Amino acid sequence: MNYKIISICVLAFLLNSCGETISPVESSYETKILYLGNGTEPKDLDPHTVTGVPESKILMALIEGLVIRHPDGLEPLPGMAKSWDISADGKEYIFYIREALWSNGDAVTAYDFVYAWNRVLMPTLGSKYPDMLYDVVNAEEFNKGLIDDFSLVGVKALDAKTLKVNLRNPAPYFIELLAHYTTRPVHKATIEKYGTMDSLGNQWTRPGNFVGNGPFTLEDWKLNQVIRVKKSPTYWDANRVKLNEIHFLPIDNVTREDFMFRSGRIHVTGSVPTEKIEVYREEYPDQITITPYYGTYYYRININKKPLDSKLVRQALSLSIDREKITTKVAKGGQLPAFSFTPPDPNSYFPPTTLEYNPEKAKELLETAGYSPETLPTIELLYNTSEGHQKIAEAMQQMWKETLGVDIILTNTDWKVYLSKQTTGDYEIARAGWIGDYQDPKSFLDMMVSGRGNNQTGWSNEDYDNLLIKAANSTTQKERFSYMYEAEKILMDELPIIPIYTYTRIFMKHESVEGWNPNLLDSHAYQYISIKDK
Repeated sequence: MNYKIISICVLAFLLNSCGETISPVESSYETKILYLGNGTEPKDLDPHTVTGVPESKILMALIEGLVIRHPDGLEPLPGMAKSWDISADGKEYIFYIREALWSNGDAVTAYDFVYAWNRVLMPTLGSKYPDMLYDVVNAEEFNKGLIDDFSLVGVKALDAKTLKVNLRNPAPYFIELLAHYTTRPVHKATIEKYGTMDSLGNQWTRPGNFVGNGPFTLEDWKLNQVIRVKKSPTYWDANRVKLNEIHFLPIDNVTREDFMFRSGRIHVTGSVPTEKIEVYREEYPDQITITPYYGTYYYRININKKPLDSKLVRQALSLSIDREKITTKVAKGGQLPAFSFTPPDPNSYFPPTTLEYNPEKAKELLETAGYSPETLPTIELLYNTSEGHQKIAEAMQQMWKETLGVDIILTNTDWKVYLSKQTTGDYEIARAGWIGDYQDPKSFLDMMVSGRGNNQTGWSNEDYDNLLIKAANSTTQKERFSYMYEAEKILMDELPIIPIYTYTRIFMKHESVEGWNPNLLDSHAYQYISIKDK
């Protein structure tokens, strides 16, 4: 009898019975594979049609724009543009495109950016972010169908390696804005191989079809399991990239994500269970991080639905919210009560703080609006799958019931359904969050301009729109901020959105991950991230 063979068989049985002997995180010291909790399944990977944080994290690996963000801060660094010149009046930009390749070996050119920006601005594409480019001459006019000749838009390829952009007004945030995925190039031949320039659901974003220019390539996408990206051999700065792969795991259950972190299945979490925050701060201070995050958690109101069409009702709902209690007793992550839509800005914009907690005034306003607890209809509150969102929704449900007598029905859906319901207006109140696309209050306030793709409330106010136009045409930061301040006062009076708190970023990170530095936008250039040697 061969006892050696028997021993091997017994060992194999035990290994198979007990599961992995070494966790993915432990093995990553050798494999250099980074495992990330990504919050939820992304809607798509088309940079010109998506609008969420889960998508943005993956696109950071796959497609690079003119600039990237500094790994230790957020100042713009050269990406596809190796350098640029800005005119004295701040209205003309010349970008010099570096020698770089798409993942199929084609050269990246200035024409790729012209094509991409044309695509973003096409009314028929239905991008949620065309306004990101509205500072460009005639971009808004083209997007709204007022002109149909894209050659009139202020973006031109002077040659294959030179891109000229003309702005309608100086925009001190413009270079930083270009790090956003909406402004990134796409590969024309691939787009049009699988559909038209403006077709939604284009199959070019699937594994085997995807052509990108980022530090990683799309290798696999298993629905609700994993999106796997692999180091790109064609990336212009490939020598800097230390990771071999990144696995993005769509985990929308924070308790499950916490377990996966503790069991060595992911390196970095998207969140932390609220009941674990204080425990981890005491027991694992080197693993948990809580930092400011340039974003606001709020409720979006469909003003086309009764009784929410009444400003007084919306004001009553806001006055009934004990934001201090929400942050300290429910969220528990160092969040701050939000008394405006925009968070305090690092460039010294200080928003109006007109919101308050006043239950008695809330009751009076509801009565003035012609409602009583007996006549106020049931209201539905929509939120996407997350224990954190659920807890806040339940707290709001209780507050509104106790103060106003309103019955709130909670509706939970997955990410894609949640987005679809808001796009189509099939909701009454919806949980929402907005993270600044760049560090400027414009990134928040522009969203609520009439007809903007991310407004989705039905709200429109001409005075608000005009104030933001004046802000855009301002010649000084002080003047620009003063117009924004007045616009935000209107927004906080009308309340098509109800701010709850300003975000903090709360996550767990394994000690092996290097270069993952906290910042206000939670933006991480993966080419600067590595897993240390054991």
